Amino acid sequence: MDLKNKIIEKAEDLFLRYGLKSVTMDDIARKLGISKKTLYQYVENKTDLVSKIVLAHIEEEKAMMSEVRSQSADAIEEMLKVGRYAIQQLRKLSPTLMYDLQKYYGNIWIMLQKLHMEHGQQMIRDNIDRGMRQGVYRQDINADILARMYVMSTFALVNEEVFPLKEFNRERLFIEFIKYHIHGIASEEGLVLYQRHAKTSNLPGANADDKK
Repeated sequence: MDLKNKIIEKAEDLFLRYGLKSVTMDDIARKLGISKKTLYQYVENKTDLVSKIVLAHIEEEKAMMSEVRSQSADAIEEMLKVGRYAIQQLRKLSPTLMYDLQKYYGNIWIMLQKLHMEHGQQMIRDNIDRGMRQGVYRQDINADILARMYVMSTFALVNEEVFPLKEFNRERLFIEFIKYHIHGIASEEGLVLYQRHAKTSNLPGANADDKK
């Protein structure tokens, strides 16, 4: 791994654990064992670094979603794997990260929303089209509308004003969201398939028999 990618990886790890505001460029340089002068050869400033991390994260997410799709036998298995991946990402987030991003890096937050909307909508739209072709999703649904609704809902799940962390566990929220989404669009055949996949999905709470 080259130094630029190491910088992005280490900085992202620190930001995820401690939030954006509390981590300084000095902290990042020290963790990497390099001088700040060397650090600034690869990034202009902290804002530029945050921007690069967001762009790298989006590309990583795109690659992961492509891999999930290729390794899933059907649309419902794909969505459960997407849910598992999303929960893994949520577990990495510090409570202050999203707040810091919106408050101190508003333009980057807007960029993140735009990019997430674009590739997220396409991914969900493709999944719905796939499920309709396979007969596991209902035929009377509008893929474009539902894809937009899905992506916008994911932003609500990490919005402190909508779901305060002191009252709601984000992992539990996303599990309920995935179940709600699939039950809302699945055909009768799809619901049977969902229960079968849920038992082996490693998605906590996806199984109807899981009372946690």
